[in-house]
Amino acid sequence: MKIGVVGCGFVGSASAYACLMQGVGREIILVDHFEKLAKAQAQDIMHAAPFSHPIKIKAGSYEDLAGSSVVMIAAGVNQKPGETRLDLLKRNADIFATIIPEILKYAGEAVLVVATNPVDIMTQITIDIAHKTHNYPAERIIGSGTILDTARFRALLGQHLNVSSHSVHANVLGEHGDSEVLHWSGARIGTISLEDFAAQSKALVTESIKKQIDHAVRHAAYSIIEGKGATWYGIGAGMAKIARAIIDDEHAMITCSSSLHAYEDLPQTAFSLPRIICANGIEDTLHPHLSTEETADLRQSAEILKSSYDEILAS
Repeated sequence: MKIGVVGCGFVGSASAYACLMQGVGREIILVDHFEKLAKAQAQDIMHAAPFSHPIKIKAGSYEDLAGSSVVMIAAGVNQKPGETRLDLLKRNADIFATIIPEILKYAGEAVLVVATNPVDIMTQITIDIAHKTHNYPAERIIGSGTILDTARFRALLGQHLNVSSHSVHANVLGEHGDSEVLHWSGARIGTISLEDFAAQSKALVTESIKKQIDHAVRHAAYSIIEGKGATWYGIGAGMAKIARAIIDDEHAMITCSSSLHAYEDLPQTAFSLPRIICANGIEDTLHPHLSTEETADLRQSAEILKSSYDEILAS
């Protein structure tokens, strides 16, 4: 199975590296506007193959994406000093208007996985461009969405409860960003509710503790960026998880971004919900039971994303 990576900066290269280390796929093609960067990243990552899995890795062009089962998209530009968020969105939207048709020209059967930020809006842009240029089905376009936020939530909650994060089942919904919604009311440790587990283990989960974890999840990117300029390891691992679910036809439940099958009374735009991911992309979307407060917060998150997207269309 072939995986394409378009955009070979921190996130794209970390995604390719995570696939190699986890043994996801059999061949990885790196494509970037700067050919030297793609070649250098391919060479560097290839040197890790003897320590991991025998996956072929090379730099190439859009034509080399032919036959890919998955194409990861991490292309885009960084925000300039003094540049507004909307201006950044416009520039990245212009880039996607060029690269999405090129990807689909050669890899028309691939599932596209978008990581470029702001990922929910860029996912909706990808859905619209792909439909307009190739009548491409929306279920074959997935945004990484809150997969990383969900991982942060589970890691921090597991750390507080002194239990493996693998045993924590708790999701972050809505925007990958400031308006994201931590689904506390649905949190489980194994099959036990968070409240019951906390009571039995004598680990306090007070409102103060919840606020601390919420703040740490919601502001994780800011603290990481302050320390090293960008985040890439966590999202790289998340992208590899999505790719594996597609390639292995896992029917895995992952919180990721799409405008498919959202709640009927919420704005029609891409945001994260738990979705079943298989070889064809998004097979189904689940609607978790939310508290009254969580429902209101999810609505606000969707409205913020829809408003931002409408600003782009109007400009």
